Amino acid sequence: MNKAKNVKEFVERIDSSKKVNPKDLSSDQDLTIAIMNLISIEEHLVFSGAKTGKTAFYDLIEDIREKRKNLMQKIIPSYEGEVWCISKHLLASSMRLMEVGTKQQSLGHKDQAYDLFNQAYELYCLFWGLNMNMLNVADVKWVQDSVEDVKKLTAKVNENLSMAVPTAEEKEPQGVLAKMKSFVKKAVDCCIE
Repeated sequence: MNKAKNVKEFVERIDSSKKVNPKDLSSDQDLTIAIMNLISIEEHLVFSGAKTGKTAFYDLIEDIREKRKNLMQKIIPSYEGEVWCISKHLLASSMRLMEVGTKQQSLGHKDQAYDLFNQAYELYCLFWGLNMNMLNVADVKWVQDSVEDVKKLTAKVNENLSMAVPTAEEKEPQGVLAKMKSFVKKAVDCCIE
């Protein structure tokens, strides 16, 4: 093994040697949570600037946005079309649903909170499905209210999700979101170092 040129390269080598998969979801999952919070900070800076009339809040947005973009590039190094923007909005929506769910839970509305948490996780799984090329965006199109078109699209997406194979003791997940959730559940293990 060649000597590392600098500390950054050394850390990257050590980090890459820990990865079981080319996409280390345990590490990247932590990174997505950081990105969610940076998106939230961008939003709060806009509202703080508007509420207080202090432009200093607006001036901070650019720095936070640059940090968020740099971190997103670590997870989404290449993309086409609107994947970057869709990814950002999936993470932002997931974060917001978690926050609303937490508020509902603190008000004692547990069923509503659980539903919101589940929706947040579904969006989070869609983010991974999109960025791990489990969804073929070429097959995603506007579908009129034709049951046959919906069945064809669902079959095509399910075909692309064939990686989410359940173990013998698990029941076969039904639907696109269930399959994606099953895959992410298996792939993301925060305890793997």
